[in-house]
Amino acid sequence: MSDSSERVHDECGAADCFLPTDRRHFLRNSFLGVAAALVATGMPRAAAFAMPLEFTSARRRAGNMRDYSVPIADGAQIDKDNQVILVRWQNAIYAFNLSCPHQNTALHWDEEDHGFQCPKHHSRFEADGEYIPHSGRATRSMDRFAIQRAGSGVSIDLDKLYQQDTDGALWAAAVVKL
Repeated sequence: MSDSSERVHDECGAADCFLPTDRRHFLRNSFLGVAAALVATGMPRAAAFAMPLEFTSARRRAGNMRDYSVPIADGAQIDKDNQVILVRWQNAIYAFNLSCPHQNTALHWDEEDHGFQCPKHHSRFEADGEYIPHSGRATRSMDRFAIQRAGSGVSIDLDKLYQQDTDGALWAAAVVKL
């Protein structure tokens, strides 16, 4: 490995390989695989979605572009270094700014409601970033980064951040369908 942001596996020799690169990723992927199997066999909804928020990091950096692995199950991952929330939800992937659009407070993932909440003024957002009206002081949905499919992962442009109220069409298009 020449760069910690780009890991190459001995088994396949590819940087965008789906194989876990370390024990932590292997255990995480194994847990999520078991959770997915339990969902497929009819596990109750509350138990199936009891996955904690995870932290992630870009696997490759090039200028203002960041590449991430596709999350294997519904949920949220935070990349604190780049202020990105990566969400997989109902066969779609979104990339959000970590901050609330009201006063830039870091948002929190609410596992029980499968959405986000601002701890400062209690604004709430759906997993796809939509603002839940009358839930706090925010006046718009979460800001989305431009995102596109890149090989076996996704690529996010940190220079392209869209607001729902001023960049409606770009905001709506900032999603990768699976």
